[in-house]
Amino acid sequence: MCRENERLRQEVAELRQHLREQAERLSEDERRIAEKEKQIAELERQLALRNQNSTNSSKPPSSDGLAGAPRQRGRGKKSRRKAGGQPGHRGAHRLLVEKVDEIRPVLPEQCQHCGQGLPAKIEQAQIIGTPHRHQVTELPPIQARIIEYQCHRVVCPKCRESTRAGLPQEATGQFGPQLTALIAYLTVVGRMPRRVVEALLEQVLGIELSLGSTQKCWEEASQAVAAPCRELEQQLKDEPVLNIDETGWRTNGDKRFLWAFVAARYVVYTVAATRGSDVLIRLLGAVFQGVLCSDRFSAYLKYHSGKAQFCWAHLKRNLLGIADLTKSNAAGQFCRDALAEHAKLFRLWHKFRGGRIDRRDLGCGPFRSNNAF
Repeated sequence: MCRENERLRQEVAELRQHLREQAERLSEDERRIAEKEKQIAELERQLALRNQNSTNSSKPPSSDGLAGAPRQRGRGKKSRRKAGGQPGHRGAHRLLVEKVDEIRPVLPEQCQHCGQGLPAKIEQAQIIGTPHRHQVTELPPIQARIIEYQCHRVVCPKCRESTRAGLPQEATGQFGPQLTALIAYLTVVGRMPRRVVEALLEQVLGIELSLGSTQKCWEEASQAVAAPCRELEQQLKDEPVLNIDETGWRTNGDKRFLWAFVAARYVVYTVAATRGSDVLIRLLGAVFQGVLCSDRFSAYLKYHSGKAQFCWAHLKRNLLGIADLTKSNAAGQFCRDALAEHAKLFRLWHKFRGGRIDRRDLGCGPFRSNNAF
């Protein structure tokens, strides 16, 4: 009996040892599975980030690259309608201009019925009905207009001394205001290099300019608009609604940021070395009293604590990104429902803008709208 009990105790000890080893192996397997799941989640996160583009995130279109994924356009299902304008569609045509610079009558050379030759001059032809009108817009011959100011020296009839006339204020430089404004437009708005502007003026307008003269015209235009720009900047803080955005900008190879402050009737651009909220404080003051419209960038959230309107385009892209990348049915359905409400909202907005409905139909009271974005 004692020998049997000893054998059973030994078997129990072996089983316990086996269970401990099984538990350790199970714990090790669970740890490895957890690590693998963590690695898979990280790889899925990286893949989702790589699949993000300007259509499903807040990334700019320039980040898509030349080999970026093509944007999905149009409906998902093929329409049964034929391509092109549908029956009853009025179409869009370039309107005729009533005041034209030249009229050139065109006559047929021969009769299309019998082949008889027809008069070549309109005075000799018998005209019936109204002519078919076709207008061609063309540039006039472009040639620089040179103005020479001759400052004469006039002898005084009293003291017999001579006095030479000074140049008028508008003629102090070598280039007029129109040419100076064109150079500023090409370099600032068109972002054309100075040498390209120099070549354009010479080849198109026949104006020979040195690189230094091009730069000098740009500086003169900058000085001329400095005061109006300061006035507009000072007006920004008193606007009821402002749309604000910023983007990367290069100045002589250095990274800068171009800020756009869009009011109802004007836009103020400023280039800053930072993307932080101190730019907002400098132009809008410590507190902005109006409605600030922007994306959800941290600089705006840090600065503004009053009335705000977040960008609907960013929200739509984020919802599209979640719907494309999520594995949760509930999250996907939420995004689809939110996108449907987004589309409904903007259908009503476009109807309101088009005058087809008014605010009473929308159940809204008086409001002020700003549609700069």
